[in-house]
Amino acid sequence: MKDNLPRYTLRVSQLLLDKLAYIAEYEGRTKNKEIEQLIKKRIAEFEEAHGEIELNS
Repeated sequence: MKDNLPRYTLRVSQLLLDKLAYIAEYEGRTKNKEIEQLIKKRIAEFEEAHGEIELNS
């Protein structure tokens, strides 16, 4: 299945990647979806404290 989503290479230690994989499996998600959830949570926290991020794109 082809998509038009942008790609981003993440460089991280094997230990962190293994722990992320453990958490993702526990939550019933892929590592990619787990990272996506973490990013969404962080953005929501930031916007709660500082206001909505407005992008000019």
